Amino acid sequence: MAPPQKRSVTIRGHRTSFSLEDAFYRELERLARKRGLSVAALIAGIDAARTGDTNLSSALRLYVLDEVKREAGGV
Repeated sequence: MAPPQKRSVTIRGHRTSFSLEDAFYRELERLARKRGLSVAALIAGIDAARTGDTNLSSALRLYVLDEVKREAGGV
C-alpha cells in the first residue's frame, strides 16, 4: 500500500493542498466525472461543507467513504 500523496488544488481563488492515498483520489475523480464536475469543483464543494474542526484530507476521505457506501446501498 502506497503512502498518501500530497496534491494541490485551487479553490475559491487560492491554492491549498491535501494528502490522499491513490485509491481515494481515484474515487474522487470517478465521483467528479459522475456529477459532471472537475475534481477541483467537487473538492471545493466538500471544502465548503466541512466543519472547522475537520481537515480537508479527512473531509475528502469521509466524503468518498459516504458516497461509496451510499452507492452500495449501505447508507
